[in-house]
Amino acid sequence: MTTPGNHSQRQDWVERLGRLYTAVVCDILDSLGYRQQAFHPRIRPLWPEARCAGFALTVQTAPARERDPAHPYAGELAAVDTLQPDDVLVVSPCQWSFWGELLSTAARYRGCRGVILDGPTRDSRAIQQMQFPVFHVGCHPADSRGRLEVIAHNVPISCGEVLVYPGDLILADHDGIVAIPQSIAEEVLRRAEEKVSGENQVRKALAAGMSATQAFQRFGIL
Repeated sequence: MTTPGNHSQRQDWVERLGRLYTAVVCDILDSLGYRQQAFHPRIRPLWPEARCAGFALTVQTAPARERDPAHPYAGELAAVDTLQPDDVLVVSPCQWSFWGELLSTAARYRGCRGVILDGPTRDSRAIQQMQFPVFHVGCHPADSRGRLEVIAHNVPISCGEVLVYPGDLILADHDGIVAIPQSIAEEVLRRAEEKVSGENQVRKALAAGMSATQAFQRFGIL
């Protein structure tokens, strides 16, 4: 995978992305021909204000091969222990609860920005009280042990019907989730920042009484 040239660039990308929102980023990706980067809307924030931005650390799950494995959670724990500051854990589709309070505690300590699950979570109240950003398809109390296992991490995966590569930039907010390939990250960030500036001008014009048609003709932004 392509990685930012240094730690300061990595931090800069995350900080800039965190000031944006998914709708404007999705618009820019569309304009560049990347029209399949928004996750399926079944994945929702654990609470309405949850949001996160960072680099994808991907996790591939599969149905468990044993009901009582000799080394339970081995792949899951290895993935969490691999997390670095500014990472976002992105997990492939699963039917059982992959995530809970204790892993949230471990991930936050390691500087993880949040978790994107194409599956359910548990310990939802405790995670919400922690204010650790989790995006999921719902809650389920059943543990993953003997039901699913992690077979790989930091590999390309499907999540929310989007192909996600390790190191993709991830932005998640109340509108949804979007993945930005690192190869176009700088261009997407720059164009999104420019569009936000333009939207601010449109908003002022509309609030001052300009018609929507006139505003679009003048600014080309909707």
